[in-house]
Amino acid sequence: MKNLLFGLIYLFSSSVLLGFQGSSVSDQLRLKLESENPQENILVAGKELQSGVDIHRFYADRNFQEVWSKDGILLEFAYEMRFEIKQSRFDGLNPEDYGLALIEAFFQSFEKNKEAKKANEPGDLANLELLLTDAFFELAEDLERGKVDPSQLKGDWDIDRKPQRANYSELFKKAISEKDIRRNLESLYPKFTIYKRGREVLRALDERLKTDTLDWKAVRVDKSIKVGDSNNAIPALRERLQYWDYLSKYQVNDPKLYDSTMYQGVMAFQKKNGMEPDGVIGKNTATGLNASPSILIDKAAVNLERLRWLPDTVQNLELIVVNIANFQLDYINKLDTLFSSKVIVGKLYHESPIFTAPMSYIVFSPYWNIPNSITRKEIIPAIRKNPNYLKQKNMEVITTSGKYVDPSSVNWSSKSFPYLIRQKPGGSNSLGLVKFMFPNSHSVYIHDTPARSLFEKEDRALSHGCIRLQNPAKFAEILLSGDGSWTPEKIDQAMHRDSEMIVNLPRKIPVVLLYLTFWADSKGQANFRQDIYNRDAEVLALLKK
Repeated sequence: MKNLLFGLIYLFSSSVLLGFQGSSVSDQLRLKLESENPQENILVAGKELQSGVDIHRFYADRNFQEVWSKDGILLEFAYEMRFEIKQSRFDGLNPEDYGLALIEAFFQSFEKNKEAKKANEPGDLANLELLLTDAFFELAEDLERGKVDPSQLKGDWDIDRKPQRANYSELFKKAISEKDIRRNLESLYPKFTIYKRGREVLRALDERLKTDTLDWKAVRVDKSIKVGDSNNAIPALRERLQYWDYLSKYQVNDPKLYDSTMYQGVMAFQKKNGMEPDGVIGKNTATGLNASPSILIDKAAVNLERLRWLPDTVQNLELIVVNIANFQLDYINKLDTLFSSKVIVGKLYHESPIFTAPMSYIVFSPYWNIPNSITRKEIIPAIRKNPNYLKQKNMEVITTSGKYVDPSSVNWSSKSFPYLIRQKPGGSNSLGLVKFMFPNSHSVYIHDTPARSLFEKEDRALSHGCIRLQNPAKFAEILLSGDGSWTPEKIDQAMHRDSEMIVNLPRKIPVVLLYLTFWADSKGQANFRQDIYNRDAEVLALLKK
């Protein structure tokens, strides 16, 4: 609002501020830009432009010739740029970040001049010229690299901000020569089909929001609601299932009764949103149904931003993707998903980090080298209570050089513990029978687990940070499929050895640990997931800042 007021104040006096009224737009641009320090932000109608250096260089290269108008009249090209600024909301960006209010004020002024058959002031045209050009540069950078710098986030997102690869001035020149803003800005999108599909979902949600009349007051479910139960929350939840087309409207005798018809709608909603489709309305189901169109628009915006952060290496033909928020691993080769599996990820206070690293080898029948933090907090206290703990858990004490240490020789009451504890290979090993290694600073990897029943849980944020895989034998078979000697039988034997067996992969495969609480699938259908680590709010606040 402050920028808009500045703009309206300066709108009709800008030609005086810039110089003589009779000069051309080109003269006004030269006067304005040559009087400004290229290293400082340019001030236009009370707004600081963010692309000062690029703007100086761009107009100097073209001898200060205007782009958006000709002979004092706005070109269709300018209207296209205004349209693209407005459309940036479908990228989850805020059009006001690109000076939309001021730009609209100038457009309205020029429309009034047209109706009154009055000439547009060169100073006003020059101001709009700079605002539109600055908007192009700013929007181009945000589309290519993201508005938010992920390295500054509080969460464990270990992916640096992408470097700028595109030359925005050259891209702008190309857009001018082709008279096509849309296609050239679109070239900066992440090279994932889910990005464009996500934009379309956001557009559809925006349309739905225009006609939304529901009361989206949060419904609280203190205990699970099952078919046949009566509950005050049922009418609102039924109405929301019908709103999102999971349930057709039907004759209801008792509005508070959770009936069998509504049960079908609940199961459809649960299945679509990554929940266990048991038809029981618990906390997760209620939370999902509390999400209004505006809440889902914000969630989509956050995740489109996350897609813009991903490095180019993610676009390889072969990669392994773990979406932590979806509790799922996918192996993708040549754009086809050849393997999918449920995974268990880090619990809230042992969050799985976000990063990329190449997988280079597999360890069959692995030792579990227990981290020092777990040794001190969990293992040693257990040994003090139960002297047979190590034997019962198939664990042993070793020196840092790997030599065996007799547990009876260790003073377990001492604060000093200069040793390591590891769990020997076997069915009770916490890593299971195989682990998949992509060396990284987080000491995180993908591995099997003896706790198979945990994969049946809906919320699988249960580990200390590593990724536990439901079907590791099949995954190993796929990764080693280039070597015909690795039959399922041989893999099974390797997984049941008394000692470790390390197998190097013939190529390094990028592993990407993602955190996406929204994406659109190959059919353009929206998928929303719970924000298990409460990370969306921080990104949303920075996007709206």
